[in-house]
Amino acid sequence: MVRQMRRGVLELCVLSIVAQKEAYPSDIIEELKASQLIVVEGTLYPLLSRLKDQGLLQYNWKESTQGPPRKYYSITETGRVFLGELMDTWHSLVQAVDHSTQNTNHNE
Repeated sequence: MVRQMRRGVLELCVLSIVAQKEAYPSDIIEELKASQLIVVEGTLYPLLSRLKDQGLLQYNWKESTQGPPRKYYSITETGRVFLGELMDTWHSLVQAVDHSTQNTNHNE
């Protein structure tokens, strides 16, 4: 269950990052690390591929001054709609969890 929750949160975060500006995978990893969501390339690349296959992301190649061309990801219109739905669901979930745990004493 934790793995599924983490996967869903990562999808939300990756889509949010790419919705702000097109991004190279190492840029996405840096953003996730800055948020203390540690992700390695072996986790990110399959996620990016899956999101692309679902039509939520697209990519284009850009020349690099430091080697071969790089693949930059951007969000599609379908991805923006999906991200909006994910954000609504996320906010509802956070509210529900906050409500159901508000009387919990963590010191017991």
